[in-house]
Amino acid sequence: MNKLFLTDTSLRDGSHSVSHQYTSEDVEKVVAALDDAGIDIIEVSHGDGLGGSSLTYGFSAENELDLVSIAAKTAKRSKIAVLLVPGIATLDLLEEAHRRGASVVRVATHITEADVSEEYIKAAKQMGMFTVGFLMMVHMADIDKLVEQALIMESYGADVIYATDSAGALLPDDVYARVAALKKALHVPVGHHAHDNLGCAIANSLAAAKAEATYIDGSLGGMGAGAGNAATEMLVGALKKSGYEVNADLFKTMDAAEKVLLPLVVAKGKPLPRHDSNSLIMGYAGVYSSFMLHALKGAERFGVDVRDVLIELGKRKAVGGQEDWIIQVAYDLAKVAGKSV
Repeated sequence: MNKLFLTDTSLRDGSHSVSHQYTSEDVEKVVAALDDAGIDIIEVSHGDGLGGSSLTYGFSAENELDLVSIAAKTAKRSKIAVLLVPGIATLDLLEEAHRRGASVVRVATHITEADVSEEYIKAAKQMGMFTVGFLMMVHMADIDKLVEQALIMESYGADVIYATDSAGALLPDDVYARVAALKKALHVPVGHHAHDNLGCAIANSLAAAKAEATYIDGSLGGMGAGAGNAATEMLVGALKKSGYEVNADLFKTMDAAEKVLLPLVVAKGKPLPRHDSNSLIMGYAGVYSSFMLHALKGAERFGVDVRDVLIELGKRKAVGGQEDWIIQVAYDLAKVAGKSV
């Protein structure tokens, strides 16, 4: 079986779970625990990536570049990564993150928009960074389109291409088919990032590994947007039991979750990840977790079921940045139902 490399996103995707309120002290503790556990890459930034601290996405407790600095000083073996979403981050922020010690960048675009990554991937490669093409919401395109977009990122110089299940909408067979297609088409390794809205994050990660993905993501305790991510400690256990070689130590990864990260979350008064009807319907509909609050408001305003709103948004293939469309969808559903609007 192929060797797998793990990226832990507790301090990036998991930042959503604490409203981006991680402090330098939190980062130091979590990075030290993950580094000691043998996690290969640790991602640190605002939940929406570099530059995400804003009125639009929520302000961080501390400057994320300072958090990157702390992470880089703390890690002895693990590489420190940042997420970059074109349109949110700038090259200046990436350059500063690199100066602060980030050696990995994950350049994230919507599944059909790989072309907007060119400037950032090429700049990161010139800086000497390990560069990941991070294709998001991969359930929203067919496999041919996924391969097409992945080849674009590969042509820019990306070292790895990820199939990212941002909405937790995929099932194991779906993941296997996508990763296998990328493996066949690309000359660079393939990665997978799972969300757990349908309760399939670990199964999907195992399917990615079976299809010969090389990089797999997790988050301690499953912390992350929606119903969270594949729990890193469970991922390590499942991969080891399946016979895969990983650098991470199971017991130390378990301790990083139960003795370090999760107590920090509880101390901040934040709930631990759990499955509920909201996260389930987001995975079923295949929409971003950021849609939920807007959908709830729209559904209440026009007297319709929020689940119908989210499913209709999924049918219309709404993506992040189209939150203003949600009110229109709720209005349309109310009119179809004959409600007074």
